[in-house]
Order: sequence, then structure tokens, then C-alpha cells
Amino acid sequence: MENNDAYKDPERLIQELEKTKSQFYIFYELTQAMRSTLRLDEIAYIILTGLTAHQGLGFNRAILFLIDEIKKVIKGFMGLGPMDIEEANKIWRLIEEQKMDLYALIETYRRIKEGEIQPKLMQFTRSLEFPLKESSGLIYEALYEAIPVYIKNHLADQYKNDPLIHRLNLKDFIIAPLQSKNNPMGIIIVDNYITKKPITDEDLRILTMFINQASGAIENSKTYEDTLMRAHTDTLTSLWNYGYFQYKLDEEIMKARSDNRKISVLMVDIDNFKKFNDTFGHQAGDEALKNIATNIQRSARKIDIACRYGGEEFSFILPDTSKEEATTIAERMRTTISNTAIMNYTFTISIGIASFPEDAQNKEELIRKSDWALYKAKNEGKNKVVTIQ
Repeated sequence: MENNDAYKDPERLIQELEKTKSQFYIFYELTQAMRSTLRLDEIAYIILTGLTAHQGLGFNRAILFLIDEIKKVIKGFMGLGPMDIEEANKIWRLIEEQKMDLYALIETYRRIKEGEIQPKLMQFTRSLEFPLKESSGLIYEALYEAIPVYIKNHLADQYKNDPLIHRLNLKDFIIAPLQSKNNPMGIIIVDNYITKKPITDEDLRILTMFINQASGAIENSKTYEDTLMRAHTDTLTSLWNYGYFQYKLDEEIMKARSDNRKISVLMVDIDNFKKFNDTFGHQAGDEALKNIATNIQRSARKIDIACRYGGEEFSFILPDTSKEEATTIAERMRTTISNTAIMNYTFTISIGIASFPEDAQNKEELIRKSDWALYKAKNEGKNKVVTIQ
């Protein structure tokens, strides 16, 4: 009936056609943006920007949760939008003053990664985690829905004790499943938390189309990152390799910046290893490297990221770890190696330590500072742990 009325009213028909043209343009622009990267965090930001930007779908908030199969949880990955009216006015005023288009909004993510901007919802979302089981309520149920579900105000009251609704203070919202070959990957939630603007059937229709695009992009990104991990394993020691160290340190610094936490990096070098190699040959040297890598890794914690940096040098990323805590772990590594006979030979290691944000503000500086501390340890007699002062 609505469509027939539109045909009878030429002006309204033109408006509808312009709206449809605008929607297709938005989809095209977002699809192009999503093709520009395979990094999951960047894909997620583009998707959430498309959902919240005025030139996009225009919701106040968009929040992404992804399943962690290892931990068996549904974890908050990223959130975009204001937490309160004061923040909303500040954000919207800035967008208006700077006349930011879709691409300008997407580019903002670089500033978030570098710590220039710290959105409250981004930080809050990452603190959310729900068990991957029925007791988690609506968020678990939504994973297995075929299409997005609109929870209206009066229905939200029925879920008032639901953990998801309680934590996000949801009233009138859409919860959309993300699926890969009929297997759940996560969910996206959108609402108009600040403006209280009613969600229309048209909003739901457009969102459903967009979610299909978003699911494909996230699936491709996750496949890429899985492949990346396999490609970034050192074949000799089974530790992560140099490429993965660079990739992961970027990611961990971004998290630390967002959550206002510390990271420490250890650069570890086997003392006088060339002499061992020259004396016993490269095959013995490879075997020694494997044994040393295993022993060093056992001295670290489960959350620490152990990498072979190159040759006889290793690197460790220690999330949420101060320089003092890192020094304790490094000393444990050093003592373990010096007290362990490996292939009837006594090895020692030297370790350099630097921490973010105390010693460095970015990845390159953090690596340079920890490498300098290692150089100092070698110059001061080896078999030592040195921190940047």
C-alpha cells in the first residue's frame, strides 16, 4: 500500500529513489573501505563507523562482540558512539565543525590507535565478557538467530535482569548475529541511546543487508589472521617469528593505550653463541637453540608472547606488566638458563628491558629502547638483565 501511494505522489517517489540511491552509494563506499585492509580491528572500525556515521546508517551506538572459542566466551571487541549526552554533543559538534565525511571518520581510527583519542565506549566494551552458554541470556540466544532481532522498549522490560541489557543499559535496540557458513562468529548491537530516535522497519531492512556484508568481511579477516598466525611460527623453535612479533606488538600497544595499561618488552640474546656454533657445528647449534627457547619460554607466563627475533635473539611481549615485574621475569629466565645444562654445555643469556608508556610511546621506540638495554647488558659483561633508566 505504501509503495502504491508513493507512485501516486511523484515528489515522494523522487525522495524514495534518492534515498535508495544514497543507500546503495553508502554500501559501495563501505565495501570499498572494507577491501582496503584485512586487519580485524580496522575492518571492525569501518563496520561500526558505517553503522553510526550520519552518512551511513546513523545509529547512536554500535557495539561488536566476537566469540573466543578457546576461552569459550563472547567478548566485547569494539564499541563506537557516545556514552552520555555530554560526550555526544562534543563528538557531533566536532564532526559538524570539521565537516567530516565517511572516510574522515574512518581515518580517525589511526588517532585512536596512537592514543590521541580514547573513546569511553571503546574501553568499556573491551571490559565486557559473557560465558558462551545459555546462562548469558540474550547475547547467547542472538548468536543462533537467522536475522537481526529488534527488541522494542516494552520487550526490553521483559529482559530487565538480562546481563547484556543491564551492562549496556539497552532499551530500544537491534541485536544482529554474525555468521560464517551457519556458524556463529559474534553479534552487533545498535541503538539510539542518546537521541531516543525510534528505530524504523526501514532501519531494520537496511541493517540486515549491511550485516550480511559485515559478516563476510569479518570472516575474511579472521581467516587472514589465522593464516597469518600459521605463517608467523618459527619452524625451528616453534615460537612466534619476527613478523608476528611486529604485528602483535602493534596490537598490544593499541590495547594498552586504550585500557591505560603497561607493556614491557624483553630482548634476549644468547651469550657467545657463535663460539658454540663454530665449535660444534650448525646442527648442534640448532638443537641448542630449540632447547634454550623451550627453557626460556617455561620461565615466562602463559600470557607472555614469546618470539624468535632472529638468529640467537629472542623477544618477549609482556602484556599488562610493569618494568619491575618484567625484571623479575627476566631474572628468572636468566637464572634458569645459567643453571641448566643444555647438551652438556652451560649457556648464559643477556636481557634488555623497556616498558610502554614509561620508556616509549610507540612500537619503534619501545623496540629501540629494549635493544639498547640489551646492548648495554652485553657490554657490561653479559649474563645480565638491564633496564632503561
